[in-house]
Amino acid sequence: MARRKKFDDVNGWIVLDKPREVTSTQAVARLKRLFHANKCGHAGTLDPLASGMLPIAFGEATKTVSFVMDGTKVYRFTVRWGAQTSTDDTEGEVVARSDVRPTRAAVEAILPEFIGEIMQVPPKFSAIKIDGERAYDLARDGEDVVLEARPIEILDLVLVETPDADTAVFECECGKGTYVRALARDMGLRLGTRGHVIALRRIHVGPFQEEDLVPLADLEAAAEGGLDAVRKFLAPVEAGLAEVTEIPVSRDAAARLRRGQSVILRGRDAPADEDAVYATCGGDLVAIGEVARGELMPRRVFMLDGE
Repeated sequence: MARRKKFDDVNGWIVLDKPREVTSTQAVARLKRLFHANKCGHAGTLDPLASGMLPIAFGEATKTVSFVMDGTKVYRFTVRWGAQTSTDDTEGEVVARSDVRPTRAAVEAILPEFIGEIMQVPPKFSAIKIDGERAYDLARDGEDVVLEARPIEILDLVLVETPDADTAVFECECGKGTYVRALARDMGLRLGTRGHVIALRRIHVGPFQEEDLVPLADLEAAAEGGLDAVRKFLAPVEAGLAEVTEIPVSRDAAARLRRGQSVILRGRDAPADEDAVYATCGGDLVAIGEVARGELMPRRVFMLDGE
């Protein structure tokens, strides 16, 4: 009798609603066990103290991770005024205090300064590498971590509410590489006080919306009914490509693309040049590639069940 494999080739996406106190790596490991999946990874780290959207790709969906990570993100976060911490959130020690508490009008007045392309110094406790070492590892070892300011893009920043004089709730839409903790720190300094994040939730990543979120508890409950029950939560591989142009191709063209060969696109609506597209044949995902001078060149090909 053939021995059953411990793990299977599972393909698709889970838009996990990550709970607080769970690291992104731990979340991936738990889902890998729940789905008995050979391969999976996440599209963008979420801090352990943060909750919300952690898109997790399985199998062939891992080839689409970069498209999700490059998309915009939306965070809802709460800032406490009057204290700055070493980590810019509640995990660190208080390093500076202020008695100043900004009014709602004062906060709203400075928000336009933080919208658009701005320069931001990442938190010392971050995953950025310095000479091959993670900044947070160096900071925890007591080293004086100095990070350079780098450009980021804030598409929108809104003050949602001010529950009391000490706290303010914001919603931020931003591009890749933005640290909300650093944004809270910098807003505090600009307002003549100090600030750090006490609650953070990610509600949008690339093509995925808040309504796509699947709580970890729901997946664990479904797993008690077996693999088929939990795998019903999977979104298709192409869900990660919802913001990329789709190009339907013929069977012959699909066969060429899967062999790594380029194909000439014909038809009045065929794009002449495009940096990123994905090809489908009869609704099945074939390849990701780029179009130059009317020729589709595959960069990654897909081998899904039944193909």
